[in-house]
Amino acid sequence: MTGRARPSIPLRTHVTLGLAGAGSILAFAWPLFVAPDASLAQTDVAPLVFALVLPLMAAVVATEIGDGALDARTVAMLGVLSALGAALRPLGAGVGGVELVFFLIVLGGRVFGPGFGFLLGSTTLIVSALITAGVGPWLPYQMLAASWVGLGAGLLPSARGRLELWMLVAYGAVASLVFGLLMNLSFWPFALGGDTSLSFVPGDPIGSNLIRFLGFTAATSLAWDVGRAITTSGLMLIVGGIVLRALRRTARRAAFEVPAEFAQPSDT
Repeated sequence: MTGRARPSIPLRTHVTLGLAGAGSILAFAWPLFVAPDASLAQTDVAPLVFALVLPLMAAVVATEIGDGALDARTVAMLGVLSALGAALRPLGAGVGGVELVFFLIVLGGRVFGPGFGFLLGSTTLIVSALITAGVGPWLPYQMLAASWVGLGAGLLPSARGRLELWMLVAYGAVASLVFGLLMNLSFWPFALGGDTSLSFVPGDPIGSNLIRFLGFTAATSLAWDVGRAITTSGLMLIVGGIVLRALRRTARRAAFEVPAEFAQPSDT
């Protein structure tokens, strides 16, 4: 059984994604560019600003991606995978960097496309935060970073069989490390005082602040980020093929708009 052709994405969705990408860069990388006297350099302003802006930006992008594509079946699948990811997250989060949720976000984005992956990243993180009382100023950053993990998985090139699996293993590892870097960048300016070699210094050259940030990451969270990468890629290698086939079978039977190059013959 063959899949359907990849659905076209409206021009306004491309524009919105581009704006969201620019907003994402500003949201995470502003410490590298902010002037010393800018209001964002003050620790009591930036978290409030981005805690308000990021959810609104994510909502706009999600609305544009889902314009005309979110029917009842897609919403149901999104809800099931989000709930499953939210249930998996507390099982490993915070224990040696073990994170189970990114495995599911990557596979969901790969099977159902970049728009679905974006939504899955956001909804999984917010549902898990509500379940575990993890709501805080860090949540918008987590939602946005996880959304782009899912969207990136949906944009990976066409591949089949073991080549596809190894591509997803590599992507899962890289995306897990990048997620950790982004989350560190979101709170690094406020984590230390201004009198250490790893502190954020507003207005310093980008290279100098970047070196401090990388040193901060290596000293505080690199082990957890590597643990997340190992968990995600390991799960992908062990059960990724099985889960991919199960999700694709579900997509075919529910007549989702699955990209044609990802479709496989029905299993008997």
